[in-house]
Amino acid sequence: MRYRLGRTSVVLGGVLALGMALPRIGYAQGQDSLASFDHARHRKLFPTCTTCHAAVVEAGQPLFPAAAECATCHDGTVQERVTYQPPAEATPSNLRFDHLRHRDKVLAKPVVAGQEAKAPPCEECHSQATDSFMTVKPPIPSRCFQCHGIQAQHTAAPDTACATCHLPLPAATRLTRADVAAFDTAPSHLDKTFASAAGHGTLAKGAGGTGVSASCATCHARDFCITCHVDAPEQPAIQALAADPRSTAIPAHLRAPASHSRDDFLERHGGDVGSDGKRCSTCHTRESCLACHAATPRVATALYAGGPGRGVGAVVTRKAPPWHAADYTDRHAVRAASAPNTCAGCHARAECLECHRPNPASAPGYHPVGFLTRHPAAAYSRENSCSDCHNTAGFCVTCHASVGLTSRATLGANHYHDAQPSFALGHGQAARQSLETCIGCHVEKDCLTCHSAAGGRRFNPHGPGFDAQRLKSKNPQMCSACHGSNIP
Repeated sequence: MRYRLGRTSVVLGGVLALGMALPRIGYAQGQDSLASFDHARHRKLFPTCTTCHAAVVEAGQPLFPAAAECATCHDGTVQERVTYQPPAEATPSNLRFDHLRHRDKVLAKPVVAGQEAKAPPCEECHSQATDSFMTVKPPIPSRCFQCHGIQAQHTAAPDTACATCHLPLPAATRLTRADVAAFDTAPSHLDKTFASAAGHGTLAKGAGGTGVSASCATCHARDFCITCHVDAPEQPAIQALAADPRSTAIPAHLRAPASHSRDDFLERHGGDVGSDGKRCSTCHTRESCLACHAATPRVATALYAGGPGRGVGAVVTRKAPPWHAADYTDRHAVRAASAPNTCAGCHARAECLECHRPNPASAPGYHPVGFLTRHPAAAYSRENSCSDCHNTAGFCVTCHASVGLTSRATLGANHYHDAQPSFALGHGQAARQSLETCIGCHVEKDCLTCHSAAGGRRFNPHGPGFDAQRLKSKNPQMCSACHGSNIP
């Protein structure tokens, strides 16, 4: 990446945000850059670098000299006056380097017997081997690599080596969003498989599969991961990263995997979701499924609902499948009859009723002519599911009451069951065979008038061979309707 120090353009490889903080020297001629200060010209005045840069060897001292120190020579008499001010603040950087701490660590390393521990000379980092004394240059990353035993180019260094020199992004508070956007891309990130879970997902987990790799934290923060990851709150590696909105300056694009490009993917993706729905939860929110599966919301329950802390995920646009050609309305009945679940994936029954349940005053309608006269047999045999279109407790009862087909007493005359005067004696079989037809008119308390262990006429509702334990294990709430909490 390229930064400008005064008039000198410095190229730094990799994710190094900026080199060492350097002074700005202003001469009367208006020159203002690192190159303008001629270190070599001053080498006879300053036998060591620490004469001006005392912080390198002594805690609490400034890294750059005060303006008054330059004025001792540049007073207008001995030397021409110059305008100089030391940097008011450190240069923005994500380096964890500190001169004094680095020097102390080198001195603390074991040495060969008989030799004395020595601090590394300044020219080891700030000049080439062939340069003369006080030929000062910005530090070169390869010099750091040589000492730390890293045999690679800057961004091609092992991912585990990043934290050796660099701070996590949230700790590099002085970097701007533009600085983050200028980070170089590591060669490993250019691999076609890097975006997969086996690529960056394995790397992000760090050593032992826990936490997060320190190399990721150098450039990325949680906000970057949330760009794609809907399941960010459930991923320990992502939660291990601190939040930092500057990380989104690095562009990231959510792309569909290769499996989504199959010709039959739309038709067969339901099986993939059923076998392992968590794979889909990385990129898809619950709302993503409901864009199409509005009529069957249960299929979206395996996914996470969108919200704060999660990525927007894949934005799905509902499209008609290939077989919905222009004339499909005229021939959809065959598919609807043979595979209704396929239709139910996108369509609600209300959409069907817009055509199949017209105004009764208009042409034939959903039911054939004369259906009203035989609808009791159709309802009892469940020829059709009446409750799909009709509210049995309202629609059916309203009509039956208007013509007098209602019960006039608890037991006895019942005009609805006139075809079988002694219906009450054999109604148990009818109730067990088609209970749904009973609840069109009756509620539970009607049954408890006779069939109750707690009161009424105490008729046993259980038929021959009744297995109480089996029923209790399957649905004990049914038992509590008569027995309360004291189930035998």
